[in-house]
Amino acid sequence: QVQIVESGGGLVQPGGSLRLSCAASGISLRNYAVGWFRQAPGKEREGILCISNSDGPPYYTDSAEGRFTLSRDVSKNTVYLQLTQLKPEDTAVYYCAASSLYTVREDLYEYWGQGTQVTVAA
Repeated sequence: QVQIVESGGGLVQPGGSLRLSCAASGISLRNYAVGWFRQAPGKEREGILCISNSDGPPYYTDSAEGRFTLSRDVSKNTVYLQLTQLKPEDTAVYYCAASSLYTVREDLYEYWGQGTQVTVAA
């Protein structure tokens, strides 16, 4: 069974940081593109960052570039998303997903986690 599990969300003040984890079982994330998505209250889910299975430079949306950093720990089969300089508008459920293709298209991602809540508020 393939499982993707996100963790590390929580409540943080504006300007603060969080480190999200995306741990997989049943597949090796090293062989997949990994994307992070988020869904804010009342809004559509959006892609924010993705990285290829070759660990080249990741693709960032404008909202993520300069503030969010993705890394991969092959030995732990885990991908991390470091969130810094967080803003209230970053409040959302953050999802990790894996794809056989390097893509920003949400509908092409095959495996999804359950999401982890990030709340940015004073």
